[in-house]
Amino acid sequence: MDSPDSDGLLAEQLLRLTRRLHRIQSRQLEPIGITPAQFRLLRTVAHYDGPPRMADLAQRLDVVPRAVTSLVDALEASGRVRRTPDPDSRRVVRIELTDEGRATLRSLRDARRAAAEEILAPLTADQREVLSGLLSALVAGMPERRC
Repeated sequence: MDSPDSDGLLAEQLLRLTRRLHRIQSRQLEPIGITPAQFRLLRTVAHYDGPPRMADLAQRLDVVPRAVTSLVDALEASGRVRRTPDPDSRRVVRIELTDEGRATLRSLRDARRAAAEEILAPLTADQREVLSGLLSALVAGMPERRC
């Protein structure tokens, strides 16, 4: 039977692993010139069939609209996204990936795979399979998040 202490230890281990993964990912994103938050926004834009509205992005990312504006400003300045007018409403702005944004996403996906490989390096293939099943069970039990 699990004790509260073992659950606390497990929670601490998960937090330490998460922090380590963030550090590795940030280190690998730095040469690309993008932050983890900007990466998340690019991934979110890419998941839409067409250019999303700023409000859609804020809702999907679960952030205030001003945070999306700041991220879009930085990504637009680097040529990775562009603002486009909505064909149905002059007051609505949509965000679309540029060719540079798509290329950045490909690089970022490679960096993310490299970060995961660094974290998973100590595990055998069988251990990775078990971990994948455990993480899938945890994710399936979480409230729905779109990103």
